[in-house]
Amino acid sequence: MRLLCGLWLWLSLLTVLQGQTSTPPPLPPPMQSFQGNQFQGEWFVLGLAGNSFRPEHRALLNPFTATFELSDAGGFEVWNAMTRGQHCDTWSYVLIPAAQPGQFTVDHGVEPGADREETRVVDSDYTQFALMLSRRHTSRLAILRISLLGRSWLLPPGTLDQFICLGRAQGLSDDNIVFPDVTGWSPQASVC
Repeated sequence: MRLLCGLWLWLSLLTVLQGQTSTPPPLPPPMQSFQGNQFQGEWFVLGLAGNSFRPEHRALLNPFTATFELSDAGGFEVWNAMTRGQHCDTWSYVLIPAAQPGQFTVDHGVEPGADREETRVVDSDYTQFALMLSRRHTSRLAILRISLLGRSWLLPPGTLDQFICLGRAQGLSDDNIVFPDVTGWSPQASVC
């Protein structure tokens, strides 16, 4: 029995570590000539990709919005709202501008010594879609997340392919991509 438990633990660990590389691929540069005043506003989160996502996570992701409010310093206050049944889950953070426009350090408002996270806008037309890439550094791993944002649920042709290709260029597979479960979902302004 101990041998079976040990084997199960070993295989589980391999599954968890699958896709985690010791030297992650370099991040793509932030988009050229990023315009924060055009980027601000409400976005729907239409897809997420990341090295911590698995196929079983697909059912857990409900549709949600991310609202970016530009600060005087060139960063953003970001508020997220996700409906779950008849209540609304919200969370927020601050994007502090980095050296290049469109590149930011994430401040989650937690104690000093928290994991460092950097994010960047990789591409956007400001009116229909945006692609953001974040990397959070923990003591053992680099956790990658790519967000596909849309001003509405309709995306320009080729945007979904661009999202998937960006994920693959970062070493992700189709199993690392999740889309919100919109089954039976409709916007409920009274909830969020």
